Amino acid sequence: MIESFVTKIPAVLFPRSGKVFYAGRNAFSKPSPLYVLGVNPGGDPAQAKSETVESHTNRVLRCFQDDWSAYRDESWKGHAPGTHGMAPRILHLCDRLGMSPGRLPSSNLVFARSRREGDMCQEMQVLADLCWPFHELVIQKLQPKVILCLGKTAGHYVRKKLGANTLHSQFIEANRRKWRSQVFSGQHGPRVMVATHPSIADWCATATDPTSLIRAVLQ
Repeated sequence: MIESFVTKIPAVLFPRSGKVFYAGRNAFSKPSPLYVLGVNPGGDPAQAKSETVESHTNRVLRCFQDDWSAYRDESWKGHAPGTHGMAPRILHLCDRLGMSPGRLPSSNLVFARSRREGDMCQEMQVLADLCWPFHELVIQKLQPKVILCLGKTAGHYVRKKLGANTLHSQFIEANRRKWRSQVFSGQHGPRVMVATHPSIADWCATATDPTSLIRAVLQ
């Protein structure tokens, strides 16, 4: 099934620094209750110019194990795999859900890399529209109950595309900032959860952990 998704990757993005898949064949081979979407790959495109959308996709298809997960198996900034940045927080989510990271379909709204989300602001809408047919097919084939969007940019875009406008439930952090992770539903299709971004919010700490909400909405 993963090959059918590859056909929806915009060819114009093949030479751009970036990536599409954050999990391998197992995650994109059968229905999943959850589909995870960030905004776009992070890092310096100039320093990671050899990791293009095309080259990384080819590695996923031909080199990586079927159970590969970027969050569990990839070293970020020289740290041991699974120990740096967002990785421990996504692995915490998988542990709470009783799901192997290699079975969790994960990607980004936009496949091109940038150092900061703000660097992409002038072309974000155009690139998101280019990449949406890929996500549309993933949603159609994997039939997730919930699309977990990491941060408001991805969340607002996906909500608009799916017509998820009714607030279903929410988690409010038990601290002074009171950041919210919210779940929205529409008349049709999966629910959309707009979560605090795990690159900023510590999902492994009880006060800021939205995974109980994710578990509840999947039941």
